[in-house]
Amino acid sequence: MTERVRVRRGPITRNAVGLTSAEAFVIIAITTILLTRLYLQLTGYPQVGGGDLHIAHALWGGALMMVALLIGWMMLGSGPRSLAVLLGGIGFGLFLDEVGKFVTKDNDYFYGPASEIMYILVCLILAGARILRAIRPLSARECLASSAAIAADGVARGLPDHRREIGLRLVEHARARGASPDDVEQVRALLLSAEPATDIGYRLRQWAERLIPNVFRSPKWVPWVGWLLVAGAVFGLLFHALGIALGGYFYRDSHVTVHLAGKSPATIILLVAAALTLAMALPAMIALPRTASMWPLRLLRTSALVFTFLSALVHFATEGFAALITLSIGLFALAILSYQVDAAAGKTAPKPPTDSAG
Repeated sequence: MTERVRVRRGPITRNAVGLTSAEAFVIIAITTILLTRLYLQLTGYPQVGGGDLHIAHALWGGALMMVALLIGWMMLGSGPRSLAVLLGGIGFGLFLDEVGKFVTKDNDYFYGPASEIMYILVCLILAGARILRAIRPLSARECLASSAAIAADGVARGLPDHRREIGLRLVEHARARGASPDDVEQVRALLLSAEPATDIGYRLRQWAERLIPNVFRSPKWVPWVGWLLVAGAVFGLLFHALGIALGGYFYRDSHVTVHLAGKSPATIILLVAAALTLAMALPAMIALPRTASMWPLRLLRTSALVFTFLSALVHFATEGFAALITLSIGLFALAILSYQVDAAAGKTAPKPPTDSAG
């Protein structure tokens, strides 16, 4: 009988693929806020209900978050879990959109600092998820537990090929980091014996990726997008810092209009967002040609996430439709970098053996 070595478990066991769900939750929530504000502005802020009755969309958000929790508690499988992330993200976005009503005596939906409150909460979620993932590398136990969770999905509903591949790669990570060979083989056998299944979400993602022109799949786009993020962050940092230093500045003639906003919560947030983007994008771009590691690409993607959603959230609250320009640029950068991160991860991940004996 194989002697087992007692390993200190630590206070938590992290899910190897949990960060993706956390970031998807935040992206869905912020997208919901932006689309909700856009819809309300286009439709003249209609009232749902009649007479004195008004059903705030925060109530729909709470209901969706409740449904997401129930799905997560009562159902097994990656499909229900993805549905829970989707419904939870939409619900959280609808709830967060009305935060101004909850912090003011007169239930002011247009309360100015509401965007700052949203910004802080989104930052806390993104930063907390990243810190939790980056405090230390995944242990053998965490890799094996994550692959066992995927194997459990296979027992429940079968496994799509890409989920089976993720599980097998996690098993190999666990093996390389000293996991018990018996445990590794047991989880690996479960992954290999799971029935094949389809994943509609994954197929939709593949279909969407096929719509991307081949010219945008080239890794040559990474430096262009990366330096564009650096340039945009530098411009934003200088622009907002100058506006704060001058206490606000406005100039207009027949050809040009220049407006530098003075010190305000929105300006400070945009200044911080630009500083965060620059602090991540610049080191990543310096390191990118000097290392084969994936951390520069991942850091660039995080900086694009900050630039896209945090800046767009504040811009939308203060400038309305003008935020769509920032959002479009950021989404383009995020799509390019996400594709390249996924492609690089597929090349560098350890390949599982093809035979069941390992």
